[in-house]
Amino acid sequence: MMDPLFDFTGKVALVTGGSRGLGYQMVKAFASRGADVIIASRKLENCEAVAEECRALGVRALAISAHVGKWPECDRLIEEAYAAFGRVDILVNNAGMSPRSPSHEVTEAMFDSVVNLNFKGPFRLASQIGKRMYDAGGGCIINVTSSGSLMPLPQVVPYGSSKAALNAMSVSLAHEYAPHVRVNTLSPGAFKTDIVQAWPDKGEGPIPTPRGVAADPGDIVTAALFLASPASVNVTAALVRCDGGQH
Repeated sequence: MMDPLFDFTGKVALVTGGSRGLGYQMVKAFASRGADVIIASRKLENCEAVAEECRALGVRALAISAHVGKWPECDRLIEEAYAAFGRVDILVNNAGMSPRSPSHEVTEAMFDSVVNLNFKGPFRLASQIGKRMYDAGGGCIINVTSSGSLMPLPQVVPYGSSKAALNAMSVSLAHEYAPHVRVNTLSPGAFKTDIVQAWPDKGEGPIPTPRGVAADPGDIVTAALFLASPASVNVTAALVRCDGGQH
């Protein structure tokens, strides 16, 4: 039998960047525990492939192509999600980008792209869905940030700064939509997603954390489930680190 604290039957979860990496892991975790899921990403065919996997688990799944760095597409995503399911109980703002560049070479276009996807879009989704959740009497928002927001690094200044803004946003919205809506930040560290292909060691070498290694993508699941479930009823405006002790 499923643990009642982690039974999401009857709930609807919307995950941006849900077709791959950590987003994919979270989508499958919610679906395998009974939640209907909405998978949003830029490439519809990738979202649909994940949706098919979720339907095979016996839940409803909707694939939506959307660039969540653009407010009109955020608004369309919201309208399509509510038209299909009538509600969103769990929003995971997971989509993001982290291009590396010397700061003096960052163009305005690159800066805007990073900030739009990492902060501007999540704000739009969280504020609009958060208000709907509040009016409906409940909901949960998880904003996926990064250890780079807590330990800023060179050559990724727009990324670290936009993720730090996401941390602050979570606290503000947690107070604004309380007591009905919980808003928390989930801060991953090094994970072996497709991004590790750009690393010299492909993510296989030791890293300077207490755990000592980059985590497998599935290791994000329990942290996300905890924040979305009744098990965390008294957790809001919190930043939960899932980074192997990075500091």
